[in-house]
Amino acid sequence: MIPRLYIVDDEAPARSRMKTLLSDIAAECPHELAGEADSAQRALEGVAGVVPDIVLLDVQMPGMTGIELASHFMKNPAPPAIIFVTAYDEFALKAFEVHALDYLLKPVRASRLAEAIRRAAAMRATQAASIADAAKSMQGGRQNFSVQERGRVLLVPVRDVIYLKAELKYVTLRTRSQEYLIEESLTSIEEELGDVFVRVHRKALVARDAIVGVERGTLAVDGEGEGERAQESWQVILRDLDERLPISRRQWPAVKALVK
Repeated sequence: MIPRLYIVDDEAPARSRMKTLLSDIAAECPHELAGEADSAQRALEGVAGVVPDIVLLDVQMPGMTGIELASHFMKNPAPPAIIFVTAYDEFALKAFEVHALDYLLKPVRASRLAEAIRRAAAMRATQAASIADAAKSMQGGRQNFSVQERGRVLLVPVRDVIYLKAELKYVTLRTRSQEYLIEESLTSIEEELGDVFVRVHRKALVARDAIVGVERGTLAVDGEGEGERAQESWQVILRDLDERLPISRRQWPAVKALVK
């Protein structure tokens, strides 16, 4: 990861010296200069636009100090790493109270600057990896269904669910050994876990890996005032269950594709 840097200092000569130092250490400490600002207010706008990894920040500036500016950055969901660069050592404690990663005193040595940037870049890379891992783990949706049963809350792993069937106000959640009732809609479950379950008809979702085949069967349907009548239908053969679920004409192509 090549870190993106942003310089904030109200003195133009100080910004110029910092850019010279950065140029001197470019070979040993690769980086990209994303921008610079001569005041805290301009820095707030600039940093929001370019989203740097590291801000090299002066402490004493008119209007708003570097400490105040850093506290604003810390309110962001993913704030930049802060390295204070200042001629005053008395602000070090306050600097670390706003989670500064380092505190460099002017005149800054090139080796010390390189060390601080490498450490900040390593920290940012670790944070990015953690965020990526968290996002990856969430891509498949939740890992459990929450079920209320006899005054207790149980977690039923999604991987154990064979089907979900809508009945009146509730949805029946079926595992190999047991049934549970949950107060969720099939539509919301399908939207969240569509990669795990496939809809076989308007009132049922079946785990994709629980479908072992299909077979012809009969389905009882409303005969429009004449009671129920039998209608031939394809049905899902389920892993570990003798029960069969009918497949609607609308959902037949999706189910058929799974058993080819």
